[in-house]
Amino acid sequence: LYGRNSLHEIISRTAKEIFIPLTVGGGIRTMDDISDVLRAGGDKVSINTAAHENPELITQASNMFGKSTIVVAIEAIRQTDGTYQAFTDNGRNRTGRDVVDWAKEAEKLGAGEILLTSVDQEGTGDGLDIDLIRQVHNNINIPLVVHGGIGRSEHVLDIAKELPVSGIALASLLHY
Repeated sequence: LYGRNSLHEIISRTAKEIFIPLTVGGGIRTMDDISDVLRAGGDKVSINTAAHENPELITQASNMFGKSTIVVAIEAIRQTDGTYQAFTDNGRNRTGRDVVDWAKEAEKLGAGEILLTSVDQEGTGDGLDIDLIRQVHNNINIPLVVHGGIGRSEHVLDIAKELPVSGIALASLLHY
């Protein structure tokens, strides 16, 4: 949040204890940050704010570390006109970008995956925003991981029946 990234020890310890791909995000702004995270044991990096501020970072990182290593996180908030806008900083800062257009651009720039969060649904436990997911899914050809709103196991089954997303990120369902 304050331009600091001191997760390297946590990443290293976690990578030694788990045997699933580890995606690390938060505070990653430069090629050196990406390199440091990968050296610490991360398998992928997730970027959001830095990608908006410098879209070329997506291309540079993809070229240097491989497309499958670069995840572009998109925080989406539904607008009163029904469109979705991309935000940063947990939905606090407006980017002025349409979510679908940004997902397509991120793919063209070299993103290997999109992590799509519905800020509106996040923490509600009311289920995923299927409309948002469908719009992004139908416009990209890279893996799509969805997040925000899963409160019951049925929500996981609902999205699995509705759309062939690549993954589902969840937290509260497991924590509580």
